[in-house]
Amino acid sequence: MSATVGSKGKITIPKRVRGLLGIVPGSKIDFERASDGRIVQVKFGEKVPSRFARLLGCAGNGMSTDEIMALTRGES
Repeated sequence: MSATVGSKGKITIPKRVRGLLGIVPGSKIDFERASDGRIVQVKFGEKVPSRFARLLGCAGNGMSTDEIMALTRGES
């Protein structure tokens, strides 16, 4: 299996390899050079959290869905 390096130095990891390793968009992968010159994957990290992850659950308890729908319909 092979991949081609693009003009910006990026490669696409073949789908079969991503599936075998569990790599998903946002995954962090570290590489290291082995003593025999090969480059090997040494660490596969968790998916990098989105920039919105820290905001999850910050809204608190507000209006229920029914209350919001009644408000948008002009019901009191």
